[in-house]
Amino acid sequence: MSALSYLPSFPLPAHPVLLFGLLLLAGFAGGEITHRMLKLPRITGYVLTGLLLGVSGLGLIDHELAREAQVFVDIAMGLILFELGRRLDFKWLRRDRWFAATAAAESTLSFACVYLALVYLDIQPLYAAVAAAIGIATSPAVVMLVAQELRAEGQVTERALNLVAINSVVAFVVGTMLLSWIHLEYRAGWVTVLSHPVYLLAGSLLLGYLASWSAILLGRWLGKREELHLVMLLGLIVLAIGCANVLKLSVLLALLAFGVMAKNMDHNHDLMQVDTGKIGQLFFVVLFVVTGATLRTNELMTGGAIAAVYILARFVGKSVAVLSLVHLSGIRPGSGGLLAIALMPMSGAAIVMVHNATGLYPEFGARLAAIVLSAVLILELIGPIAVQFALRKAGEAAQERG
Repeated sequence: MSALSYLPSFPLPAHPVLLFGLLLLAGFAGGEITHRMLKLPRITGYVLTGLLLGVSGLGLIDHELAREAQVFVDIAMGLILFELGRRLDFKWLRRDRWFAATAAAESTLSFACVYLALVYLDIQPLYAAVAAAIGIATSPAVVMLVAQELRAEGQVTERALNLVAINSVVAFVVGTMLLSWIHLEYRAGWVTVLSHPVYLLAGSLLLGYLASWSAILLGRWLGKREELHLVMLLGLIVLAIGCANVLKLSVLLALLAFGVMAKNMDHNHDLMQVDTGKIGQLFFVVLFVVTGATLRTNELMTGGAIAAVYILARFVGKSVAVLSLVHLSGIRPGSGGLLAIALMPMSGAAIVMVHNATGLYPEFGARLAAIVLSAVLILELIGPIAVQFALRKAGEAAQERG
């Protein structure tokens, strides 16, 4: 034992808590500078901070450090998807059939337009289908956080959040079902082809059901005490994330199912509507910094043209569906176009889905990434600005409402 063995080794080893603190402070600073100087959403600043510190910038956050931060990213996504799921009320959808039809058309046309556009560009049908499934989902994190930042309330805001919840469910389910096609392409056994999607879907939905059932029982036992409900729900969200990871289920689908079922199974209103935003904000900052850090700007050089077609086709699909049907559900005249703009952000879950595909078949994941991630990069930057514009133009931001 040397005389100085009590000193830390150099270079200093990465520690998750140290990493969390650094990402939080860097993202916070970037978000505030972007918001105060450029009047842009803070989320844009978080992503730009990640790009600066990540593989496309200074290289301070590499893929190894991004993996270290994955637990914080999972918690952030879990909080967002749970809150989003609790907004989806099946009774309201049954009453407003035209809105339900709009949601179905929006998801269907998003998939169809992207798929056909990519096939037209000679992308193989399997890659086009998986990329199109990923494109169905609008980013729940971007829409929710920009709406919270603006303190937006109104028809466009509420319909956007409900459409995001529905298209996220559709994207996760379609993407999971397409695993059978991927396995067939790589000549996996029939047991894998048939059982893998069923295991993911059934297991994730069952986990969401058990979490929601537990939450309702605990909520009834705790009584109407908001601080206790907050701790209980946070504990169940983190536990569900851990179970999904251990069981190799979909964290995204399980947590969204948790939120949806907690809303629609709670017939006696045992669960209180608690605000996880203040605690969640810590994780949301890290989520977008890590997302930005893992994106590569050099992919725009090789995939920029495909990304442009992908973004345009996706926007056309969403816009045609919304503009054709949403006015029948009672939205104000002229608000349909703003709602379509608010659906532009692409879900960060795209990165997770590409990563999962890479884990199964690296060659497939690499080719899928070349199609999808350039579009994700562009929409991570302009998506929050689009949502901010739409909600302000609709007069639903707090400062516009007066």
